[in-house]
Amino acid sequence: MSEQKSIAVLTSGGDAPGMNAALRAVVRAGINRGMRVFGVYRGYNGLLNGEVQEMNLRSVSDIIGNGGTMLYTARSEEFKTPEGQARAAEYCRSLGISGVVVIGGDGSFRGARALTANGINCIGVPGTIDNDIACSEYTVGFDTAMNTALEMVDRIRDTAQSHDRCSIVEVMGRRCGDIALQTGIATGATAILVPEVEYNIERDVITRIINTQKTGKKHFIVVVAEGVGGVRDLAKYIEKRLGIEARATILGHVQRGGSPSVRDRVVASQMGYEAVDLLDKGYGNRVVVMRDGKITHLDINEALDMKRVFDKKLYKIAMSISI
Repeated sequence: MSEQKSIAVLTSGGDAPGMNAALRAVVRAGINRGMRVFGVYRGYNGLLNGEVQEMNLRSVSDIIGNGGTMLYTARSEEFKTPEGQARAAEYCRSLGISGVVVIGGDGSFRGARALTANGINCIGVPGTIDNDIACSEYTVGFDTAMNTALEMVDRIRDTAQSHDRCSIVEVMGRRCGDIALQTGIATGATAILVPEVEYNIERDVITRIINTQKTGKKHFIVVVAEGVGGVRDLAKYIEKRLGIEARATILGHVQRGGSPSVRDRVVASQMGYEAVDLLDKGYGNRVVVMRDGKITHLDINEALDMKRVFDKKLYKIAMSISI
């Protein structure tokens, strides 16, 4: 019998495909260890507003293939205060909850750290489509978001080719260009702009299009990360500079939705199970991560202090083969 009598699970920050798979794993792994498992609705707000419900095995039936999060998500300004954190911890204690699994990003992990400091063991599970959590080489939702972007850009390419057009496509990623980079490679984009790499429009877009035109190609795809932005202005500049029709498309939140991929379902299930195992062993203030392709865990403080490293070699490959 586990020492952890009752645990809870919540999703926080932006939603990501695979969150449901992770919370399903938490609920079922916990119950199978003899725990009571509570679902917290609307993130940390749920701990402040009493939106908590005990879960059973059937509570999470048939959600593994659903996008979004059945527990909903919200941001909580009150929880950012010491008073709010103390009140949330006290509410957990009133229900006998001694551990919480938090599925989300860096901001969610900071909340988990604060809750742990108030006496409630917390384990973070990285869930964000941007793949921008430095401590983990993979985050739940990333693969699905990339495949959604890939499908959309492939469709855009069809019409770009039909009209000898240049299509500039903005994908998500404010601080992280991973979606742009990998989608750009997968779609054969002529140019890829990401926030991690300093760029020059003439050198990195115009010259690349001109050189590609010389080989006989008449339609082009430029993939731009959200953090770079300016796709409409870029389309106007390309049109004026090169005399070819250019259209801008912002994919937006379509990338957040949809049924999670096999990889996201499996990784989310692994991470959710690992989080319960850590709580069962009395751990707190940890983050479940993927390192060298394996599921492991790190101290939250160590994890939050890490600096993300952009894959410049992959970017170099993209620049070499996208001609």
